[in-house]
Amino acid sequence: MVYAVIRVRGTVNIKPSIKKTLELLNLTRANHCVLVDENKSAKGMLQIAKDYVTWGEIDLETLSKLLEARGRLIGDKPLTDVYVQSATSFKTMDAMAKAIIDKKFIYKELPEVKPIFRLNPPVKGFEGIKRSFVNKGALGYRGNEINHILERML
Repeated sequence: MVYAVIRVRGTVNIKPSIKKTLELLNLTRANHCVLVDENKSAKGMLQIAKDYVTWGEIDLETLSKLLEARGRLIGDKPLTDVYVQSATSFKTMDAMAKAIIDKKFIYKELPEVKPIFRLNPPVKGFEGIKRSFVNKGALGYRGNEINHILERML
């Protein structure tokens, strides 16, 4: 399983341990998104940063759209099928997205790729950036609902 992690809140009055965890996740600004494999250490980091991020399991269709719309190379060049074909064994970005979902390929290992996705703020805004998702807010684990908010942010 691959998690999409989106930073929701900013940096003012943040504890140093949480700030360091967010830096390790490459989430330095609000509305940035990263892909994280599901493992014990990642889950621990997400629990530490749960009051500043939201995360859930990304599906294949949303991942394909995310790579196509917001995938960037060094120099802010867009990620294209031509580059994916030349740099990897995959023919298209959809094939690469399928391999990422199946944990056969790690997105960060693509040469010259930026590990983050810079997203727009969501259409109609977040539900509330000080409450958890289970309390009708935007923070914490949201399961498959992460796909809906990513659609609103692309």
